[in-house]
Amino acid sequence: MFDEAKVLNMLMGGESLYGDIFAEEKRYTHIQLESERIEKLEKGVDKGVGIRVIHPWKTFFATTNSFEEKRLTELAVELRGFSEDKQERDLRRDRHVRAEYPFAITSDPETVDMKKKIDMVKGLGSMVRKMEPRIKQARVMYRDTSQDIRLFTSEGMSIEDSRKQVILNLFIVGEENGEMQTAYEAIGGFYGFEFFAEEVVEALARKTAKRLSGLLSAVEAPMGTKTVVLGSEAGGTMIHEAIGHGLEADLAMEGLSCYKEMLGKKIASSLVSVVDDKTLPYMRGTYAYDDEGVLSERTVLVERGILKNYLFDRFHAMRYGMRTTGNGRRESFRFKPIPRMSNTIILPGTDNPRDIIASVDDGVFVMKMGGGQVDTVRGDFVFEISEGYLINKGKVGPMIKNATMMGNGLKVLEGIDMVGSDLGFGIGTCGKDGQGVPVSDAQPTLRIPEIVVGGKEQ
Repeated sequence: MFDEAKVLNMLMGGESLYGDIFAEEKRYTHIQLESERIEKLEKGVDKGVGIRVIHPWKTFFATTNSFEEKRLTELAVELRGFSEDKQERDLRRDRHVRAEYPFAITSDPETVDMKKKIDMVKGLGSMVRKMEPRIKQARVMYRDTSQDIRLFTSEGMSIEDSRKQVILNLFIVGEENGEMQTAYEAIGGFYGFEFFAEEVVEALARKTAKRLSGLLSAVEAPMGTKTVVLGSEAGGTMIHEAIGHGLEADLAMEGLSCYKEMLGKKIASSLVSVVDDKTLPYMRGTYAYDDEGVLSERTVLVERGILKNYLFDRFHAMRYGMRTTGNGRRESFRFKPIPRMSNTIILPGTDNPRDIIASVDDGVFVMKMGGGQVDTVRGDFVFEISEGYLINKGKVGPMIKNATMMGNGLKVLEGIDMVGSDLGFGIGTCGKDGQGVPVSDAQPTLRIPEIVVGGKEQ
């Protein structure tokens, strides 16, 4: 163990604005099934320390797997060497807190027998094959992580936090008349192993198999400008990719986002409100404190169409005279924190989801979004539609395949004219600057009057 006050005193030079020590131990289990065989079985520990100091306006960062005080003070002195004023600070630890969560985990994944985890993975693979005989390949991936953090800041804070994550992924490939289609689904979050009740795992298999079955008999997607209804089960992929990243302060404040210099301006329909909420129970993007020791909060980003805030970490908040929103996140001790989303949500409205569909004469109903590309500077995006259906005279019709959706985030937000009273969540691991963090996204059913759907020319 090391004396954190001593290391921080060695780290902070005269011109330093802020410094921290991020000590982490992460234990994990990873199981992967490929075509009825366990192809990967890992159980491991990764631990180390990241040390950071902020000068105006640069960040200096170093990592090590050593917890020895001598090594950490050496790194601290090396980082302080970048300061023009080498004078040490006299820093003391004033406040120690242990993170608390207002929800309980009853079955710690670390205490669950490995055989039980393997049996669940094998059972899911076997179950989904029985549901859809045209499956040619089934991949099941299970992962649990237990992350213990100790964070010490130059502001006198000492924080201990323990975070749990479980995730179960199912990816299947099917073939019909020489044509291949794929379906994917993931469940999980800040849960214990109790989350994987039999009915939950079975629902995952049925949902994924049903999507693949539909795709194998689906009609080609139409091409052209359509009215699109995004169902709540789409899970917020659009808000995350096409809008959320553009509201992260490193992009928004430095000219790499179409939302630059738009605080206080109308960027969306008055029906649209967006929040980033780190405090939601059991969600994959939930944490008590961010990776810079800032207490989590519910951040209002868009209120009735007006842009209210960006997502700030400490560096960009200090640089631009703003308040950090607790969105400084890092994948592990090996990375410096940067502005990241947590649980990003378009809030529900008042429209009945059935009425939204009934209002469309000729359009597409999107139940599941796939991967895509986003240009945060212009706001343009292209997404695959993993599960979509034609809408004809207010009725949901046949499933479509090989479909994409193209648009501009600002124009889509401004055009939304109906917002459902429902809310659906999706989960994922968000990649940015070479590091990934767990996130959730959510949205109600939304109606977009005009958006380009890519498919087969009619």
